[in-house]
Amino acid sequence: MKILVLGGTVFLSKAVTAEAVRRGHDVVCGARGASGAVPEGARLVPIDRNEPGAFDQLAGERFDAVVDVSKYSVNWVRDALEAFGATTPHWTFVSSISVYADHSTGSDVLLPPLEDDPAEEFTSERYGSVKVASENAVREAMRGREFIVRAGLITGPDDPSDRFGYWPARLSRGGRVVVPDSPELGFQHIDVRDLARWIVFAAEERVTGTFDSTGPVMPFQMAIGEIAGATAPPGTQLVSVPEEVLEELQVNAWSGPRSIPLWLPREWARMTGRDVSAALANGLRPRPLAETALDSLEYERGLGLDRPRKAGLTPDEEAEILTAVS
Repeated sequence: MKILVLGGTVFLSKAVTAEAVRRGHDVVCGARGASGAVPEGARLVPIDRNEPGAFDQLAGERFDAVVDVSKYSVNWVRDALEAFGATTPHWTFVSSISVYADHSTGSDVLLPPLEDDPAEEFTSERYGSVKVASENAVREAMRGREFIVRAGLITGPDDPSDRFGYWPARLSRGGRVVVPDSPELGFQHIDVRDLARWIVFAAEERVTGTFDSTGPVMPFQMAIGEIAGATAPPGTQLVSVPEEVLEELQVNAWSGPRSIPLWLPREWARMTGRDVSAALANGLRPRPLAETALDSLEYERGLGLDRPRKAGLTPDEEAEILTAVS
């Protein structure tokens, strides 16, 4: 097949490109190229989707499948559909579980769609609403030829967020490790390589529909235990800290500075409770969590375990919490 990947230089789009090349497909990547090279075997066509006539260099080319990972622009999505939608048999759009309006109950009700507005502050709700508008644009244009991937937490090597990687990196150092005491909190993730494999498989097999695209739910504490089992030295101690203590100490949830990555407050707890049975029934095959943890640790070591991070606790911040609960 001839596949157009709109992206190809960062994380998921890069993994999709690598997987498609590995499976023998002819892959064209439309991207600025500012974030790095595309995987060996793919062809980069420089494209800036903010510029008029972005797809002029690809005029006249036809593709068996298009994969669009546009993060935050329904205008980008519509421009691509206008350029290639009418002649493309299969279209993948990578959306997000952020499209759901209520993460406290796990309801399937969606946020209202929103158009692009650079003047508006970026928020999780606005991000989800732009994704809803983008999904609608894809369905309207493709009329049954679309494969919409509502991704959850994507993990594995090359993850630029520092969220999942915090845990194998921290646990590999051993000692007393702060873990939120959240017995009802779940955990869901999908390794980037497994999601990429499924996206290419879906293009090959013409899988269509809209899917929550992450792995099965497991208790958060169990997930941390599995990561520890794969990466922590003997004698490592997981110290459960009550959520109210973490809040008093102004520890942030999910990501960012002074945070415990992947910990979710109660009003967001069902974000990691999505039913993924439809995705599993249609070919998604998640690998063991321990394998993702080990490969992520290798990637973290390559970056440097002591580097400044986008997400997590510094040793001093963790020591402060441990002192407060001792």
